Amino acid sequence: MCKPHEISEKIKLLAQNKKVTLKKLLEDCAINKGFIYDLEHKSTYPSCDKIYRIADYLDCSVDYLLGRTDNPNSHK
Repeated sequence: MCKPHEISEKIKLLAQNKKVTLKKLLEDCAINKGFIYDLEHKSTYPSCDKIYRIADYLDCSVDYLLGRTDNPNSHK
């Protein structure tokens, strides 16, 4: 499984590729705006619910965000 800062990097990269700001992603997913900061600086692991919402929003697999696969589309 990825470390929290690796999860944040994947989220940022996918959001950038989809041309979505982190602020918009977090707002649309009803996630606190400090979420990315916590991943990067507090090494806080995200809840399953938050990972699921982000994966659904970014149309990628949960396994990709957690580092279980290198294929973001393994859910299709």
